[in-house]
Amino acid sequence: MRVLRIVPVAALLVASFATISATAGAKGTVGANNRHWHHQHWGSGHHGKATCTGTTTAPGVLSGTYDSNVVVNGFCIVNAGPAVVNGNLVISDGSAVVAAFGQGNSSLSVNKNVFIASGATLILGCEPIFFTCLDDPGASTGPGTLTSAGTIKGHLIGVHALGIIVHASTIGGNAIVAGGGGGQSCATPVASPSNSQSLQLWATIASSAPYVDFEDTSIGGNELVFNLATCWSGTARVTAGKNVAMINDQLADPDGIEILANTISGNLLCFHNSYVWDSSEANFGQTDLFPRTAHPNTVGKHRLGQCVLSSPTTQGGPLGPGPF
Repeated sequence: MRVLRIVPVAALLVASFATISATAGAKGTVGANNRHWHHQHWGSGHHGKATCTGTTTAPGVLSGTYDSNVVVNGFCIVNAGPAVVNGNLVISDGSAVVAAFGQGNSSLSVNKNVFIASGATLILGCEPIFFTCLDDPGASTGPGTLTSAGTIKGHLIGVHALGIIVHASTIGGNAIVAGGGGGQSCATPVASPSNSQSLQLWATIASSAPYVDFEDTSIGGNELVFNLATCWSGTARVTAGKNVAMINDQLADPDGIEILANTISGNLLCFHNSYVWDSSEANFGQTDLFPRTAHPNTVGKHRLGQCVLSSPTTQGGPLGPGPF
């Protein structure tokens, strides 16, 4: 049930980040005012490999232009204008990046690939309705006004990542989620002193179970999500240049996986998943699974497996008659 996960993340983070953003420059920052480098050089941009470090209480800040790769060790945010990475962005084990702030034209652009390692989290992009920006004045009361559009010119690859949330963004290559998640559960993680920064994000700031979500985003290649075990997963209003495939994803939420109103040039493949839906709850915020509103997908080639006929919109209703 998507609304139960997106609303707490946006509403609760906005209050927390209002405090931590004010102190972000205190330590652990890679940005205009405080640069921590493995190979430090000065010039019109950031040169050499950069490392961003921070915690959920004192996050690092990515801003400006980085002429090579950036590695995130800990917790970093993008809330001080545009951040451009001309190389790869690597989010290391248990680390997290939140690039969902709209004020000051804040956005994250990566000109090569993004790698999200084991137990790590990426939150990229935000939009007025489906995931309000964390600094949007309207985030806690209703639709917002801000948008932050992320850009990845290469591939997004998550291998055993904890959570990946992408909105209003562009991925030039493939979006691949291989395994990971917070387990087949919708329980909020419990915070402990030994938690990674990624777990601290979900346990203490988001107060939500981790999940995977691609919405209102363009993917030039394939979207492939397989062997994922988490609470909920969504793909909504995505334009995919090739195929979308959901394979062996085991989710705790009874209406995961939601695949809604996407435009897919190639094939839509769904095999061995716990639940697959092309519909959402009829009323925003309802807690019951039914009734549901259909959001059929546009598929250029074939629908295969569980994604052939539309999912039921009423309790006990049949599959179809329309295509998924």
